Formats: sequence, structure tokens, C-alpha cells
Amino acid sequence: MQRRQFIRNLGMPLIAASAVSNSILTPAFADEKDNATPTDQPDQPKPQSFKDPIKLAPIRADVKRITGVYTCTRPFRRAGPRIEIEKMGHKHIVHNYGHGGSGWSLSWGSATLAVRLAQTTGARSIGVIGCGALGLTSAIVAQKAGLSVRIYAKALPPDVYSMNASGIWTPHSRICDAEHGPELAARWADMARISFATYQRLLGLPGDPIEWYDGYSLSDEPSGTPHVSVSDEPEYADMGDYAPETNIHSEILKAGSHPFKKPYVSRYSMLMFNISAYSRMLMSDFLALGGKIEIAEFGHARELLKLPEHTLINATGYGARALFNDVSVIPVRGQTTRLIPQTEVNYGVSTRTLSVIPRRDGILVQVLGDTGNFDNPDTTPDRNLAENSIRQLAALLN
Repeated sequence: MQRRQFIRNLGMPLIAASAVSNSILTPAFADEKDNATPTDQPDQPKPQSFKDPIKLAPIRADVKRITGVYTCTRPFRRAGPRIEIEKMGHKHIVHNYGHGGSGWSLSWGSATLAVRLAQTTGARSIGVIGCGALGLTSAIVAQKAGLSVRIYAKALPPDVYSMNASGIWTPHSRICDAEHGPELAARWADMARISFATYQRLLGLPGDPIEWYDGYSLSDEPSGTPHVSVSDEPEYADMGDYAPETNIHSEILKAGSHPFKKPYVSRYSMLMFNISAYSRMLMSDFLALGGKIEIAEFGHARELLKLPEHTLINATGYGARALFNDVSVIPVRGQTTRLIPQTEVNYGVSTRTLSVIPRRDGILVQVLGDTGNFDNPDTTPDRNLAENSIRQLAALLN
């Protein structure tokens, strides 16, 4: 299922909390010292009860706290990612693109499949075209397989589109349409399992490039209530059952055990990529392993024939549409709005129409379920949409 459907199945579209005076939360957000009595034991924590719910720091939803508005084009292919080898002149091109909204999530598994294909050519050195999520992971996987790698890219992080992703574990977000789901299932499961296992080994590193957080799904309807899909987008494949151990599960919370005022609340645990720290780590790892980078821009695939490496991995994402004239790549516009970070906010909240993610580089707010994004290559930030999303969040918190 795509990110939107995944969130809904948890009973959640993403929202969050605002200032104490603007809250959908109960007074559990407030300081309780004023309510202390002489019999309180300040040195001993009080046991939690339904009358003493989970305490969460409030999120300050204010348009004045917007630090940036970011857009990108998710490279969706109805048949799913293109991971295959093509002979072009005297070179072998291994394609690794078209992951929809699952690029970061599936990157390690996808890179593993691509490098396996590259190794069949017998090459000891390869070139990687692109320096986003798929390019960097493909390069590092190739290095660990004993290959010498040079990256060719017109831009480096943080100036690549994949830096603008939401940064959460969504391995089936717009991965393919429903018709192609069964055909892609086995390969998708391999990519999901490899990636999920790799991310568990990257936890606890300096800067927290990868971490888990708890989130709360808020709804006026019971979990599992069906919702209408976005009218101008296709039905996306639901892939969760093919690798259930990589799914994110939730638990329904009883009324009074949490600080939210919505009638239906679930708690889930989510894997998150702090993309700023994570991409810096990937770049450092690549260079430490002897990798080289050359700034280059290619207008046509035939220009790749001039490169010295005989085997290339094409990880250009949506750029592959123009570079290889692959019209099967459909742009799906996405926009996120970032608020000033709050280190005390370490949880996410979701509703059917709004998503908030507590990234270290800024609290990420994203509108869900809006139309006009499918087959839309426009990457111009929409400030009005951004401010409206923050106002929508603030209104939910009043």
C-alpha cells in the first residue's frame, strides 16, 4: 500500500500537538507540580494510570516557525522499479530507478539487487549515475562487494530531490499499481527484508541517522474504517502481506490512557530517517571506502558511452524519464513543510488528512489525500499550501 493507505490502516493520518494553549490534548501536557500535596513522594515516580495519561511535549504549530518548504517528484512506474541490465554499445547499464515513494525505504535492498547484476559483467570498477538515496546506497553496496566506484552526478546532497522526502519507513508507498502487485511481490519482499535488516544495524550511531519513534493515530472513526482513495491517482498495490515482518503494527489505546481528545487513538512505532544526518553519513562512508565523485550532467544516454567505466548503475530517479526517454516514469509531486526543531518532541501524530514527523532537522508537516499531484512534474514550492497545512494543524489542536 502507498504511504497514505499505510497510515490510514494504522488509523492515522499525520497531525501533531501545538502550544499548551492550543491543544487537542488533555491537561496531561501541563506541569503538575502545582497540584502536589505534602504526601507526594517527589523522589519516587508515580505509577501511570488512566487518570495520569501519557505525557507528551506540545508541538508549536505557527506559520512563523516555518523554516522551509520542500518539493520533489516521486518517480512512479505502474510496473514498479526498473532493476535490470541493458547493453548499450560497449557498455552495460544496470537500471535502478522508479521506486515511487519508497526510494529511501527500499534503497539497500534495491542496491543489492542492482549490484548483483553489475557483478555479472565481470567489472572490477563501475560508475554510478546519481547521488540520491539509490545512487549512494548502490555505490556503497558495490564498494563492500569489492568494486571500485565513481559517482557521476549534477548535484550532491543536500541539493538532490531525495533530500526532500518525508523520511519514514514506507516500503510500499506508490511502489506499483494494483495490477502489477503480484508480479512484483517476490522482488519487493527481498528488497524490503534486506533494507529493513540493514536499517536495524544503523541504529544508535552518532547523530541518530536512523531511529524509531512512537506515534499516535487520531481518528473520529474506528481503526480499519475504509476511506476513499485520491480520485485522480491509480489504485496502488498493497504489498504488506508479502513481507509481514517488516510491517509497522499499532495498538489501540483505551480512553483515558492517553492525552488526546479524539475518540479513537492508536499508538504505533515508526522507523525514521533523519535525512540530513543520514545522507552525510552515507557520503562520508562512500568517500572513506575510496569512492570518487565527479560533477557531471548528461543530456542523453549516449553521452554515457564516453565514461571510462564499462558497467554503470543508473540511479537517476525521475531523471531517467528524460535521460533514457522512459515515459513509463510518472512524476508524483510531493511537498513537505518544516518547522523549527523541538528536541523535546519525540513522537508523531497522524490524522486522515495531515502528517507530522518529529525529524531532528525540523518537524515535518505533510498534507495527505490532496489531488493534483499525480503526473505533475512541478517542483515549485507552494507557500500557500504550506501555511494552510500549519493552520490546519493549529486548528486541530485548538
